[in-house]
Amino acid sequence: MKKFYKQAASVAVDGGFAIHLDGRPVKTPGRNPLHLPTPQLADAIAGEWDAQGEEIDPATMPLTALAQGALDQVTHERERIVGRIAAFADSDMLYYRGDDSQQALADHQAEKWDPLLDWARTRYDISFVLTRGIMHNAQSEQTITRLSEAVEAQDDFTLAAMLSLVGLAGSLVAVLGLVEGKYDTDTLWPLMNLEELWQEEQWGNDDLATQNRAIKEAEFLAAAQFLALSRT
Repeated sequence: MKKFYKQAASVAVDGGFAIHLDGRPVKTPGRNPLHLPTPQLADAIAGEWDAQGEEIDPATMPLTALAQGALDQVTHERERIVGRIAAFADSDMLYYRGDDSQQALADHQAEKWDPLLDWARTRYDISFVLTRGIMHNAQSEQTITRLSEAVEAQDDFTLAAMLSLVGLAGSLVAVLGLVEGKYDTDTLWPLMNLEELWQEEQWGNDDLATQNRAIKEAEFLAAAQFLALSRT
């Protein structure tokens, strides 16, 4: 789509902040007003619109896309979105460790991942079933319920960020640590890629894997930025 405006700006409105293009309010693809909860998020999204060249490239506007998801999807399909995020309570990447033939990897995972699980155990008063290999072992009803309740308690903009973050990280525990301010992205992203990075240390780099990881990292950082700006 060709750029059809000269200037983007954030504007205070009842209940939040809107994005205006040449004085006209922006709506989401679902025709909802693009109303945002904080001036910081509104300014950042206005910056994405201002940074467009002759053509509007949605791929360069991740904060806008996440805000649209919050307003078009989470607000109207909250139960479904909560369910998608909470499903990771029973299949968190952190539960799965190297099998009996990968003791060195399992030891490395225990060293790096167990502090995250220890934090969650204390924070939510839960326990975890850890698995050697990839066979699924169900977590307890209490664990699933309490982690699900932690997801349900979040606002729509936080849920929009979490949906992206858990998909990229494969870990609800890690994302809750980020949401609650216990961990930052610099700490979490290497942990979420621990096995891949460990394999590279053993066998050398894979250029394609490195490129794919960089793409996912940019998406992860954008979602984390959206989370932070929506709650400032």
